[in-house]
Amino acid sequence: MDELNKAGFSELAKAASIQPKEALLEVKKSIKGLFIGVPKETTLQEHRIALTPSSVNLLVTNGNEVRIEAGAGKHAHFSDQDYSEAGAQICYNPDEVFKADVIVKVEPPTEHEISLLQTQQLLISAIQLSSRNDAYIRSLMAKKMTAIAFEFLKSDDGIHPIVRSMSEISGLSSIAVAAELLCSTRGGKGEMLGGVTGIPPTEIVIIGAGTVGEYAARTALGKGATVKVFDNSLEKLRRLQNNLGVKIFTSLLHPKILQKALESADVAIGCLWSAEGRSLNVVTEEMVCKMKPMSVIVDICIDQGGCFETSEVTSHDKPTFIKHDVIHYCVPNINSRVSRTASYALSNVLTPLLLDLAECGSITDYLWVNQSSRSGVYIYKGNLTNKHLGQRLNIYPKDLDLLIAAHA
Repeated sequence: MDELNKAGFSELAKAASIQPKEALLEVKKSIKGLFIGVPKETTLQEHRIALTPSSVNLLVTNGNEVRIEAGAGKHAHFSDQDYSEAGAQICYNPDEVFKADVIVKVEPPTEHEISLLQTQQLLISAIQLSSRNDAYIRSLMAKKMTAIAFEFLKSDDGIHPIVRSMSEISGLSSIAVAAELLCSTRGGKGEMLGGVTGIPPTEIVIIGAGTVGEYAARTALGKGATVKVFDNSLEKLRRLQNNLGVKIFTSLLHPKILQKALESADVAIGCLWSAEGRSLNVVTEEMVCKMKPMSVIVDICIDQGGCFETSEVTSHDKPTFIKHDVIHYCVPNINSRVSRTASYALSNVLTPLLLDLAECGSITDYLWVNQSSRSGVYIYKGNLTNKHLGQRLNIYPKDLDLLIAAHA
């Protein structure tokens, strides 16, 4: 018997030796497969999708079932055939998608989509705290479901991975938008962003020294522009300065210094985020009035209320307006300009989460093991757990750690 076993092992080893290394990678099967639904985004001009075909293929290969609503990846240039070949089931009725145990999407569900949600489901999407009201949150709580806001998810090293990825894209995109709007063909004053020999460089003021501000500054410096960065945190300014590796103008948000910088600026970019979900209008209307004619404002944090008092929400179809002779760009989802890249960035973070969740078998077991992911939970089995939402909506938030311990 031992000789037979040795012979069998010998043949197996021999066969393995002639296989490419990729073929030797074992696919780890889930303990309990997930039933995942990805509906088509219905929010105005949201072109991203939460899972790409390659991620769907990985999930299906690991024993999970994925349903995709027909046309969900169209604006990110992923066809239904791409998803079908990856192993997903294409559904033409959104009701079929919302029967899944786990719903994964980009934008928060609309009121109609909430009506399609089942009880005790898991929802993974954005939340956008500033635009949520009491009735909206209570309608989710009534479903006795668990909801995770992916913008609040943390990695083990304390970084918000999706926020960081989206912020990098936003910072790069903000400079691309500003460059377009300075062109005379787009209604600007006909200047090149940056500068050439013998001509003074473009002056760019960036309000916010987080990841968006850092990548906006990197891109602007690469184009030869003069950059000034403002923030209310000295530590963030110091970190940005160190990360850039070059000396630039940095300042705390002193109104007089900020106003003087804006008066000579060609471009002003607002990216000062607030953990409470509502950004401060640090640039008053009076400051905007003193900016140079046909200068450009790009308010990236408009979905939190904006950094500029003159900002108003715009769309990709009509992204700009002129106020006090200054061009304003105030599109909330600037990342939808590059929806395919942004979809890959989202999917790269959500796919490992879903695989880990499938391995754990339940959301309670997953959160018990992955404590860093608890930061993204705002509703747990019908209980509000986000303190910022609770304070703003006057709903008593419960301690998530205690709830998980009670259900464990």
